[in-house]
Amino acid sequence: MGLEALTGNDLENFRTQLLNDIESLLNMKRPKKWLKTNEVMELLGMSEVTLQTLRNRKQIPFKKLGGICYYNAEELDEFLQNL
Repeated sequence: MGLEALTGNDLENFRTQLLNDIESLLNMKRPKKWLKTNEVMELLGMSEVTLQTLRNRKQIPFKKLGGICYYNAEELDEFLQNL
């Protein structure tokens, strides 16, 4: 097995690549677990009144916190699959 010498340029390239990889990971969009009313309206293409009707009829799962309705993305998927 031969020995290889690392140069300052090799280390600088490694540092640059590592920083780029970390930045890419930090900028990745992760799916949201909880959606707000406006996001669900846009996703489902329905009005606020229709969404309110589904909530009133307990047809769509949601949680209310501080006057804001939140919808669990997984439960919303299940709801849509059962339509």
